[in-house]
Amino acid sequence: MSNKVVVLIVTTLFLAACGTVPHRKSETPGATSAPSAGGYLEGDGPGANAPANIDAIPDAVPKIEPLHRYANRPYNALGKTYTPLTVTGIFKQRGIASWYGKKFNGERTSSGEIYDMYAMTAAHPTLPLPSYARVTNLANQKSVIVRINDRGPFINDRIIDLSYTAAHKLGITGNGSAKVEVESITPNVSVNTIAASTVQSQPLENSAAASLVVAPAVAASAVIAAPVAAAPVVAPPVASASPASSDTGVYLQLGAFKTQEAAETYLAKMRSELSDNGKQLKLSTKDGLVRVHIGPYANQSEARSSAESMEEKLGFKPMVNLP
Repeated sequence: MSNKVVVLIVTTLFLAACGTVPHRKSETPGATSAPSAGGYLEGDGPGANAPANIDAIPDAVPKIEPLHRYANRPYNALGKTYTPLTVTGIFKQRGIASWYGKKFNGERTSSGEIYDMYAMTAAHPTLPLPSYARVTNLANQKSVIVRINDRGPFINDRIIDLSYTAAHKLGITGNGSAKVEVESITPNVSVNTIAASTVQSQPLENSAAASLVVAPAVAASAVIAAPVAAAPVVAPPVASASPASSDTGVYLQLGAFKTQEAAETYLAKMRSELSDNGKQLKLSTKDGLVRVHIGPYANQSEARSSAESMEEKLGFKPMVNLP
């Protein structure tokens, strides 16, 4: 066989591989199981030796990672073409989440990593690999942070496949699925906040199962490039604020950002959502982060009580910030 023929064969195989992405080989249409069985594929479910402290397993911590060389290229699965995103923090989606467990535990994910059903990970059709996302169970408002390291799900209008631990912490392992909100997180956003609201609505075509929000990449890059202010910046109060003389220095922290622009955008969102709170919203720079605070409160007890009342409205509990 001539060298030219060998080169041609190798090139053809390489190009063919670029149009596909590794995915769970057992995932085929019609293989769904009853919700009570746990995961959504027949024969799947929780492992026999789950860790005793599964509730104490920490969420994934967003960090900057290089994108996988091949797993973010357009690919085909079950006759449909998917084009993965290559920018984080510009994606929000609502739909049905499922989870996958022992049937795939120990197998390779689309990123080449070994799937660990007890790690805080998830599979998504188009979020960058690897990247991070906040997933919120809309029924109970529980939220977790997961690392996206696999592709799927590809059937039944599911939008994300959670690891067993992530699903357990969200309270959906019993039902097997739940309606959730998935929001991409950039590593420069504090994990106790929702990412800055820089998105524009864009409905999915003819789909009642999910709603999608995507922001232009230009807007996201502009936020990342914005400089951090050198001194605290006080924003107008939500309502009539307490006199300066009564400022105890006890505030609730709603978020912390690396850029002034991201913090101001998030502050405007909080001002709208907490317009009836009667407290002052302000920005304060500390340790290189621009923090969004609300207060002041008379003492820590009042601040904690206010944080609990905000949790249902905001989807997270603000942290008490002391002087």
